[in-house]
Amino acid sequence: MLESSFLSNLDEWIKMQKSLLATIKDMEKNENDKDMDRLDLILASRVAFQHMMRTIKAFDQWLQDPMIIKHMPKEMLEDVKRTSWSILEQLLELDIRHTSEARDLISKLGKEGKLDPLIWSRPLFDEQQNQNSRRITFTTM
Repeated sequence: MLESSFLSNLDEWIKMQKSLLATIKDMEKNENDKDMDRLDLILASRVAFQHMMRTIKAFDQWLQDPMIIKHMPKEMLEDVKRTSWSILEQLLELDIRHTSEARDLISKLGKEGKLDPLIWSRPLFDEQQNQNSRRITFTTM
């Protein structure tokens, strides 16, 4: 029956998400950011973003599914909206903070001539020239 397979899929998703949440909480208890090296911090952040993107994509698909949106009570939709906007606000604050700090650091290192030449093909100049110049990076992505 279609309904039982649908419910079975939901059960599997819930089980997987609960398992991931438990794993993350265990790891958070046992790890100290101060003990992690730069690579560990990058990998941990990437894992978090990958799972967030996967969950956000699933929520987006969920909110496009007629079976769901036809039957979901307004209170559940209000909770999803309120929580998603809170997460969005936190993400935007993180992005603004991180991008601003990275920009300031890159500008400082450029002025000091300390940018890695394998990544930066030319030195950064003063702020006005920097805005008119494009940064060329060599990446594997």
